[in-house]
Amino acid sequence: MPDSLVIRNLHASVGERPILKNFSLTVPKGEVHAIMGPNGTGKSTLAKVLAGHPDYVVQSGDALVDGQPILGLEPDVVARAGLFLAFQYPSEIPGVTIANFIRAALVARQAKGAPFDAKAYYAELYAKMDALKMDRKFTSRFVNEGFSGGEKKRCEILQLMMLKPRYAVLDETDSGLDIDALRIVSEGVNAMRGPDTGFLVITHYQRLLDHIVPDRVHIMWDGQIVHSGGKELALELEEKGYDWVKKELAHA
Repeated sequence: MPDSLVIRNLHASVGERPILKNFSLTVPKGEVHAIMGPNGTGKSTLAKVLAGHPDYVVQSGDALVDGQPILGLEPDVVARAGLFLAFQYPSEIPGVTIANFIRAALVARQAKGAPFDAKAYYAELYAKMDALKMDRKFTSRFVNEGFSGGEKKRCEILQLMMLKPRYAVLDETDSGLDIDALRIVSEGVNAMRGPDTGFLVITHYQRLLDHIVPDRVHIMWDGQIVHSGGKELALELEEKGYDWVKKELAHA
C-alpha cells in the first residue's frame, strides 16, 4: 500500500524467545495510530525491529515504508528511508553536540555534494527549540549527557521536528514526563501532524492520548494486534483495564 507504513505477518524474536507473532498493521500517512497493551506484549520490540536493532531476529514477514522494504537494513538506511524512532530511554552521546548531531543527520539525507545552508539551519533549529521551550544553550551540549528525563524527550522531539520523517514511531515518549513536559512534547508532535507524516504512538496511558488524539487505537497482546477501534478504545482501557480483553481472548 503506497503512502503507508505497512507491517505484514511479522514474526520476530530475541534469542530463542519469540516476541512478535504474525503481527500486522498499516499506518497511512496523515494518521496517528496508538498501540496499547500490558508489559511484555512486544510493543517496544516492534519499535526496535522496525528501526533495525541488531539484537532482534526476524523470522518472517515484511515491513515497508511507502512500498520500500526496511527489515534487515542498517538503522541509518532505515532512517534515510523515512522512519524515525523516538526512544523510550534515549542514549547519551558524549562528545557530540546536539547542533552537530542533527546537522549530520540532515546532511546524510542530502544528495552527495549538495550545499548545506548553515544560516537557515540554525534559524529553524532555534525556532523549534523555542517552541519546545528549550534553552538555546542546549545546542552546544552533548546529546542527552546530564539531561533530565524531560530534557531527553524534548531533545528527541526536536530531532523529529528537524528531520521531518515520513513516519515516526514514539516508544513510550510520555514515560518520565511531568504534566508540563508532557504538554510541551505533545505540542511538538501535534505541530508535525499533517498529510505528509504518519505516527505510531506506543503508550501505556490515556494521558498522552488526551494531548495527541489518535485516529486509531490498537490493543497488543502476546505479540499481535487483538483489538482495534477509535480513540474511545483508549478510554475504555483506562476505565476497565485489560481484564475484559483477556476474557474475550479466552472465549475466542
